[in-house]
Amino acid sequence: MKNILKKGAALLLVSLLITASLAGCGAKSATGKGSSSLKPVTLNEVAHSIFYAPMYVAIEEGYFADEGIDLTLVTGFGADKTMTAVLTDEADIGFMGSESTIYTYAGGTKDYVVNFAQLTQRAGNFLVSRQPINNFSWDMLKGSTVLGGRAGGRQGTM
Repeated sequence: MKNILKKGAALLLVSLLITASLAGCGAKSATGKGSSSLKPVTLNEVAHSIFYAPMYVAIEEGYFADEGIDLTLVTGFGADKTMTAVLTDEADIGFMGSESTIYTYAGGTKDYVVNFAQLTQRAGNFLVSRQPINNFSWDMLKGSTVLGGRAGGRQGTM
């Protein structure tokens, strides 16, 4: 449980850092607090993820708008599509793994993307339940069917 809390706190911190860095973009006269115009920013995420929950809350609570950002969130449904959106200026920012950057750089792209943050170190896999379970143990899943959370995900019997 401590590990989950640490990861959640780290994710929240990263989300706040990203929000703060985005808030620093542009001139204060165009995007600062009290200004009527918002700077449009399109963010393409590779997939919806619990990892990004703090960002979803920030969007819903208007924190980006408070900082002068008109954020449009788009789901790319794959790192290749997210990278394409960034390279073709359909998106200003892409949330994806570094492998797409490596592939495009190795392929000779002149205006390649630079990774500047690492939101996660592992795959975004979570086990969720419809009912609260006290003292969870993986042994409780024996004989159960576990459904993958996205297309391409894997379901299997434990």
